[in-house]
Amino acid sequence: MLPGLVPRNAVRRRDDRDHADRIALSAATTDGVHMRTEDVRAWIAERREANTFHVERIPFADMDQWWFEEATGNLVHRSGRFFAIEGLHVVEHDGPHGDGPYREWQQPVIKQPEVGILGILAKEFDGVLHFLMQAKMEPGNPNLIQLSPTVQATRSNYTKAHGGTNVKLIEYFAPPDPERVIVDVLQAEQGSWFFRKSNRNMIVETVDDVPGVGDFRWLTLGQIAELMHEDETINMNARSVLSCLPYHDTDPGALFSDVQLLSWFTNERSRHDVRAQRIPLKDVGGWKQGVEAIEHEDGRFFNVRAVAVKGSNREKISWTQPLLESVGEGVVAFLRREIGGVPHVLVHARADAGFLDTVELAPTVQRTPLNYAHLPAENRPPFLDFVQDAPRSRIRYEAVHSEEGGRFLNARARYLVVDADETVDPPPGFAWVTPAQLTTLTRHGHYVSVEARTLLACINAAVAQPRANAVIDFPSVHGKARA
Repeated sequence: MLPGLVPRNAVRRRDDRDHADRIALSAATTDGVHMRTEDVRAWIAERREANTFHVERIPFADMDQWWFEEATGNLVHRSGRFFAIEGLHVVEHDGPHGDGPYREWQQPVIKQPEVGILGILAKEFDGVLHFLMQAKMEPGNPNLIQLSPTVQATRSNYTKAHGGTNVKLIEYFAPPDPERVIVDVLQAEQGSWFFRKSNRNMIVETVDDVPGVGDFRWLTLGQIAELMHEDETINMNARSVLSCLPYHDTDPGALFSDVQLLSWFTNERSRHDVRAQRIPLKDVGGWKQGVEAIEHEDGRFFNVRAVAVKGSNREKISWTQPLLESVGEGVVAFLRREIGGVPHVLVHARADAGFLDTVELAPTVQRTPLNYAHLPAENRPPFLDFVQDAPRSRIRYEAVHSEEGGRFLNARARYLVVDADETVDPPPGFAWVTPAQLTTLTRHGHYVSVEARTLLACINAAVAQPRANAVIDFPSVHGKARA
């Protein structure tokens, strides 16, 4: 027995295979015991009406408890908690010993050393696993309220550093009952906007009577999968957590063995040399600071803004904070093809300056087209034009999802799974893998990027079936059937 782990003998231990059977059943169940899927949108609208929500852009000088440090120009909270906006100087070499082509740039970045908790509570009703989802307001979401994990809290939140109320149901996750854990893994957030930020992604089962009332509702995985077809309904943190569920591999027969895949991935980590150094925000070149925004000189990438927020169902009712505002809508896509009759997706070993370990497996395309519109075709990112111009007949999945609304303002991307040409020859840094291989890697931290986890959650929930009814093909996962 590990120190600090006390067994609870009343609970039968379950292994991943047992969990996978129950997860498959939940994914195949589209009728929940507490709410019909078609009623969820009306419920979210009702929660929006039942609470007071208001987000207003303000000048930096009007922020309460936030200030620009005199020595560094960093935007920090007076408590020293939460997060800070600092500068980052990056030199990226693409060669085995740092001797290949390189890029160099500077940018603002979010430094948030705290590890937050993203926790979903699970419980069986009528023999089917349900997951407790919260209709949560985040100031950066365009529609404000989306379905989030049961608990979505930074350490400052659940230790009440801001003087707010208790985080509801935090007792199931900090710490969890070790006999009831289904998922517990540290995962990174956006490496392009955060500097080495991780959250604890958790799913914990309970037998307690936890009512789905107010801002909370119990839903099956099948219901959640249907809602992932809707624009901006399931938030980023929920998508990340759900991607880590242990599913069955319904299509064994990957192009590369797990050992070969890990060797390729290790080689990609070894050949990239990304040197990211935190610098004072006031020293960041190529950016200009005004009264209400910090912006890139070319008007691309993102802005830093300040907002004043009121949210009557939050632990703290009103506050101010900075947010990173996206410039343009992103495109995030997996190319997909069958190899030997087995569905594969094309992953990109992406090196972002904010990653803890240089490289994570990302979607085939993860770009904001506006940032590349000025470039000639030969200099545009691989597959971006192919994905943007894909006809409806090639699109297997499509929805617009928001990114993390607690730190980003109006950061939205069009998420897609697109059939590739059979002749696609992956360039260096790309490889064909099965969704099951990616799912296995989500059980470990810092392998699969948050954008890839979103697409993986959509794929897995759509194709999961009980073992006896396992599907062979990777079906269309549009909200509507393909023509």
